[in-house]
Amino acid sequence: MEIKNLTTEQRNPATMHIDSMSTIDMVKTINEEDQKVAVAVGTQDDKIARAIDEATKRYSKGGRLIYIGAGTSGRLGVLDAAELVPTYGIKPERAIGLIAGGKGAMYVAVEGAEDSQDLAKKI
Repeated sequence: MEIKNLTTEQRNPATMHIDSMSTIDMVKTINEEDQKVAVAVGTQDDKIARAIDEATKRYSKGGRLIYIGAGTSGRLGVLDAAELVPTYGIKPERAIGLIAGGKGAMYVAVEGAEDSQDLAKKI
């Protein structure tokens, strides 16, 4: 499997020329594309519920919640892990956020970190 061939690595044809759209067309396009997410998630309710139940079981037995990501999704994972502590009273060692490229990647993009085994290991 080549990473570059994954659907998640492809550009969205609907937003290919978003930079040249009128503002109203941009807003409508983004809204239409965002609505597709809820529909897609809705098709996987059972699997998502099973994953949550399994994670809850493991967490209740002393497990940890670990977010792992690269780029923007990695930053959001680190942010969410940090926010669980003050919001829900979770101990910091039980909510961990890891971003490919290490701590510096939180502030400056480390291009290619998600595709590099060496950079992915740098925490």
